[in-house]
Amino acid sequence: MALNLKQLTTLSILLVIIGCTLTGCASSNYVTQIEGENALIKYTDEPGYEDRFSNIYESFKAYPVTCTNDCYPASGDIECESNMQDCRFVGNNPAVNLHTGFTVKWLGHASFLLKTAGGEQILIDPVFGQFDWPVNWAFRLAEGISRNEPAKVDEDKLAQTDAVVYSHIHYDHFNKADIAELGTKPEYLVPLGFAAHFPNRGYTVNEMAWYTSKNVGKTSVHFVPAHHFSNRIWVPYLYEDNDATLWGGWVFESEGRTLFFAGDTGYSPHFKDINARFGDIDVCLLPIASYFSETSPKWYRKVHTTPEDAIVAAQDLGCKAVVPWGFGNTTWMMGDKTSHSALFRLMKMKKQLSPAMPWVILNEGEQVSF
Repeated sequence: MALNLKQLTTLSILLVIIGCTLTGCASSNYVTQIEGENALIKYTDEPGYEDRFSNIYESFKAYPVTCTNDCYPASGDIECESNMQDCRFVGNNPAVNLHTGFTVKWLGHASFLLKTAGGEQILIDPVFGQFDWPVNWAFRLAEGISRNEPAKVDEDKLAQTDAVVYSHIHYDHFNKADIAELGTKPEYLVPLGFAAHFPNRGYTVNEMAWYTSKNVGKTSVHFVPAHHFSNRIWVPYLYEDNDATLWGGWVFESEGRTLFFAGDTGYSPHFKDINARFGDIDVCLLPIASYFSETSPKWYRKVHTTPEDAIVAAQDLGCKAVVPWGFGNTTWMMGDKTSHSALFRLMKMKKQLSPAMPWVILNEGEQVSF
């Protein structure tokens, strides 16, 4: 039986309501590109891809220190269910009283919840589950990369988030399901080219070049270089989105004190550059995992720091305290021997290199105030 105009109108409205309920109604995002006189962007010189981003020190290879012998000795500070797998740090951390006002909670892998002296709550690279669908589904079928599910963050706590920052678009650092959960209340601070990966649902997205800044409440957030790369399409020899978005780390400045999150990065002189801009950093959150080992591709070290690289980086940055990340029971173990092999190697290299600054080792879900 044919429907009249009123019935068709009613049906159309119902379909729109159902569609919005299931998928969310489209609403344009508020995208701003942050500019500044100190902004730095470096592009590749590869013919045909001059709009793609590049590392500042693309050809850097001179790593100061490399562990070559007995890199994973036993440690009484780490208890494991099997060899360097499913572990917990049980040692004593040094007392650190820097009076910065920063409180850091490690959520796992590269994800942190940061509370500043001004009271701002900032999420850093939050990924609360697996990779985005359908990549997680494909990896499960292939028995590939997956992680143990991290503990959920309380919804009331998430609702207090003022800003979310992302270092780059790789799946283990950015998950679209998470921004859907976090919603449009917080501001999003991201690298250049990143906003295109947000669905149109009314998000406030600030795209930033290296050495540009944005205030979140009383906290100044600065985007700084890293030595890495970016892509979302994992198909060999397909260059469609390689390095089309920028990557980097973040410096948070609150009441004259600084906290640095490196993002994924290899070692290069960019750490000294950051120190030259901001002076000695009070608290450094540095990656120590997914580096080149006998189980990973040789190029991994170019874009991921080894534990000894992280120690040298901490010295270059003038870190007054360091929290390492990237290992753990809820990480993906990309390039690592086991869940905690990187931590065992760090313990070895700390004894060998004797860095002056304290290293605070957290288990996932733990927090520390500096």
